[in-house]
Amino acid sequence: MELLLPKLGLLAWTLLAFLIVFFLLKKMAWPAIIKGLRDRENSITESLATAQKVKEEMALMKSENEALLAKAREERAQLLKEARETKDKIISEAKEQAKTEANKVVAEAQAAINAQKMAALTEVKNQVGKLVIEVSEKVLRKELANKEAQEAHIKGLVDGVKLN
Repeated sequence: MELLLPKLGLLAWTLLAFLIVFFLLKKMAWPAIIKGLRDRENSITESLATAQKVKEEMALMKSENEALLAKAREERAQLLKEARETKDKIISEAKEQAKTEANKVVAEAQAAINAQKMAALTEVKNQVGKLVIEVSEKVLRKELANKEAQEAHIKGLVDGVKLN
């Protein structure tokens, strides 16, 4: 039991040692510890403020990025639309030009066909005319082989001309 109940002298010396250590700590250690804690508290507060500011900037940048992405999508859609319109225009122009060329070729072919047809008809008429003249000449020579027949035929022609 003696260990559980300290004597008055031990209690006084322990109290004196505690007070000396307490005053030494209060004079030398506490100001440094409190200053360190305040500095740490300030740095944590500043870090939180900086983090909040960065968070706000990130939110602003995110909205700006979304706006830029929307604008880029809109520009891309516009470019694709213009490209499609240009493609359609080029195709329609090419079709129109092809139709024009085809019509021109058809018209030239028809003109060439008509010219060849007319040339062939003229050639046939000329040949028919030559054949008629040759046949007529042969018939007239045979019929007008004697002198009296020739004179009678000439007289008939002259009479026919006078009547007109």
